[in-house]
Amino acid sequence: MNIKHYFSVFLAGLLYTNIAFSVELPESYTLREGDLLDVSVWGEESLKKEVRVLPDGSITFPLAGRVDVSNITTTEAEKRITEKLKTYLPDPQVTVVISNIEGNRVYVIGKVLKPGAILLVSPLTVLQALSQAGGLDKFADRDDLKVLRTTNGVQNTISVDYDELIEGKNLDSNILLKTGDTILVP
Repeated sequence: MNIKHYFSVFLAGLLYTNIAFSVELPESYTLREGDLLDVSVWGEESLKKEVRVLPDGSITFPLAGRVDVSNITTTEAEKRITEKLKTYLPDPQVTVVISNIEGNRVYVIGKVLKPGAILLVSPLTVLQALSQAGGLDKFADRDDLKVLRTTNGVQNTISVDYDELIEGKNLDSNILLKTGDTILVP
């Protein structure tokens, strides 16, 4: 093999690595339970910590204590932590970086080949999620799929007819999934 071949393999590996592992989040991304954050205060080496957003939507950070960060951006989280640290530091410069978006999941349960949680790293439709779940098994009720979605504390049901979708009909039911949605395949 010549040097061009090795270089091509190297570049392909770099390209694959960037595609497979980089996740660009919009600035409007809001923090969710389960997300992993790197929080640091400039010039204060002892105030650098990796924290996970707890089920109640809060984090705990040295000197600041408990800080509610659920459904806010990293910029707003920085402001909230800064306010709490001002009691102890004259002008804290706080940085919050999302290192893992594990709180951003949807679930597929029932008669699919691989039921479970799916991490939302980009917009995802019902059909795409079912594909990631390995597709429907042979006993699935293809015309009675449901998406369970909780909005403002109220659970709603959205009906999905799989056969119509794969035939290109009723495409409106191939909805974009939101964090916490559950696809139920009876």
